[in-house]
Amino acid sequence: MPAERIDAVVSLAHRRGFAFPSGEIYGGDPLAWDYGPLGVELKEHLRRQWWRTVVQCRDDVVGLDSSVIQSREVFAASGLLDTYAQTRARCQVCDLGQPVGQLVEAYAFRQGRLPAALDELSCPRCGTRGSLTDPVRVSGLLGAWPDRVDAAGGPQLLRPEAAPGTFVNFANVMISARKKPPFGIAQMGRSFRNMIDTSEFLLRTREFDRMELEYFVEPGSDDRWLEYWIEQRWDWYVDLGLSPANLRRNERPLTGLPPYAKQIVEIEYRFAGAGGEFAVLEGITNRADHDLTLHAKHSGADLSFFDQERGERWVPYAIEPAANLPATVFAFLLEAYDEDEAPNTKGGVDKRTVLRLDPRLAPVKVAVLPLSRNAELSPKARHLSAALRRRWVVEFDDSQAIGRRYRRQDEIGTPYCVTVDFDTLVDGAVTVRDRDTMAQQRISLDQVEHYLLERLPVG
Repeated sequence: MPAERIDAVVSLAHRRGFAFPSGEIYGGDPLAWDYGPLGVELKEHLRRQWWRTVVQCRDDVVGLDSSVIQSREVFAASGLLDTYAQTRARCQVCDLGQPVGQLVEAYAFRQGRLPAALDELSCPRCGTRGSLTDPVRVSGLLGAWPDRVDAAGGPQLLRPEAAPGTFVNFANVMISARKKPPFGIAQMGRSFRNMIDTSEFLLRTREFDRMELEYFVEPGSDDRWLEYWIEQRWDWYVDLGLSPANLRRNERPLTGLPPYAKQIVEIEYRFAGAGGEFAVLEGITNRADHDLTLHAKHSGADLSFFDQERGERWVPYAIEPAANLPATVFAFLLEAYDEDEAPNTKGGVDKRTVLRLDPRLAPVKVAVLPLSRNAELSPKARHLSAALRRRWVVEFDDSQAIGRRYRRQDEIGTPYCVTVDFDTLVDGAVTVRDRDTMAQQRISLDQVEHYLLERLPVG
């Protein structure tokens, strides 16, 4: 994807309130982003679509919301203290810290070979070659309340993923929800990783949202269920608007897998400039019985399942589709961004920027635009806006020429604009404009809500 397109999307995202660098008035943190009014809505719509698809539309998946702060014992038992650790080096020129593994991967991607020595590596920020310090081993976990020590002899930790909370609650959920394998436990929420590397907008941050499912299956059926969930998750992205041409399935080599994984298949999106052509949206992992077995061993709890039909007890395998929500937001913004031409009031055409987001994801669903601030038009427009707001996120805009207002709504992805004009005072109708086609249709005021209900999701 062209770098110019990424720059345009990042600029639009900042200008229109999708995302801002955290603490921007103090210079901004390049590894953290704050979501603005439109970004909050887009992120929430993606979360809602994931939850509806993975949980609400199935009878074999239930939800969980486990604590973000976890005991060190939880991570020690599952081996995550070692898994989330990195060998890092720091640039002596610009002071940027980097995981050495990522620097080596980027070098190999560009040069087609591994570096013979670290002196061959260049800092990705300032470009200085041979400026890296000697590598040191650093924890990838972030601590909470560093002055508090728990039973494992260290500070409590912020979770790097939701999975630990799912596994330690496996028996509680299975019993209370009256479920048996195959069934899943889904979670959405914040995760924290002490990542220090170059950031490509929302792709890499220390604090981010994940959408995770642990789907527990009988050993021996795990390969089939892995393929099932790869297909389900791929279809979800495509259904909401990502082009299959910009997606790919990438299976991680067995030699590079973390200790908890039997197999990992990643769904990647074509991001240019993100350390390579593609970056990961979601990993679908076969975690086998690694986590439940280790937690049972360290805690003494029974985390197995008794199969009454076969009269035997076994530990379920876990298939884990885990999506990175900020990367997903970025992907949908990139995919939706478009530039075309729109007619202007002078009989010519203007350049138009438009986000062709699926209506289910559009931050604002409807814009109500009175043609002017006329004393008779404004009350009608505000009344209509209030009525539509009961079902959708609605923006009321009566500032500047109508053409400019259309352009503003186009570039934030609003599917429909409703214009209240002076003819409304006579015929009781309004003009509804479609974002993608720019076609306009005259609709009676009392039919506007019905018209939109046929075309927009509620919410």
